[in-house]
Amino acid sequence: MAQQSKTWWGQRFIAALEGCMDAGRLQRGRGYSGDSRILSFDIAKALVSAKVRGNVNPYFGVYKEPKYSIQIRLTPIPDKEWKKAITTLGSNAALVSQLLMGEMPERIDEVFAGMRLHLLPQSRKDFAQTDCSCPDYANPCKHIAGVYYRLARMLDSDPFLLFELRGLSREHLHRALAKTPLGQALVAMMDTPDAALEPAASFFTRPEPVATAPDYQAFWTGRKRLPSEIEPATPPVVSGILVRKAGDYPGFWERENSFIEVMEALFERVRVKSKMK
Repeated sequence: MAQQSKTWWGQRFIAALEGCMDAGRLQRGRGYSGDSRILSFDIAKALVSAKVRGNVNPYFGVYKEPKYSIQIRLTPIPDKEWKKAITTLGSNAALVSQLLMGEMPERIDEVFAGMRLHLLPQSRKDFAQTDCSCPDYANPCKHIAGVYYRLARMLDSDPFLLFELRGLSREHLHRALAKTPLGQALVAMMDTPDAALEPAASFFTRPEPVATAPDYQAFWTGRKRLPSEIEPATPPVVSGILVRKAGDYPGFWERENSFIEVMEALFERVRVKSKMK
């Protein structure tokens, strides 16, 4: 069954679905994941709520096009375990920097597994709390499956929904990580105010008159010689921090590959060309 996600975390979410649920119902559910079927979709306090347009089905006594209400809640991680997880994440500089800049670390599964926890779903017990108002007794029905696939696509652009679905809001996660010693150092750099912009009288640079114009000989044989060496620029402490803030798949990015990977490749080409000159 072809994947419908671009990111490794979205693909693992779907793999967990397909590993523990009926393949036929999931296949039919894909057709219910588009905008023509999902009339509303919301996530609040770890609860996924959706309204899905169904089909007329006389067999079930449905003679008018119905609208079914779906609710999904993943099994939450207890608050006590979240405190331990924050302590572990906050002690690793790479993890803290990536999470605070909107990136999903590739090692996040390993870190949670080391604490005997799972951020990404692993089995059917992680999808236990689901409900649909349709007359189909099966779980998942095709309407629930459609909402699962819509959720997987949303995870591509916003991986921090995983934390929220497990019971920890992104605001709480950010505040907790920002309070750790490593987080405080990074937030201090990220919150450095930008230099104030100075108003300009014109869009173009205008020449300034000089009191006494130099003669031709003075112009071509200047008394000051250019420096023989130029002091190298100091590299930034956190590379590409503004680019990384939006994560791998920001809202404006519609390509299949990661926005950060594309920008890193671009910066590397510019750096190499600069050295060749």
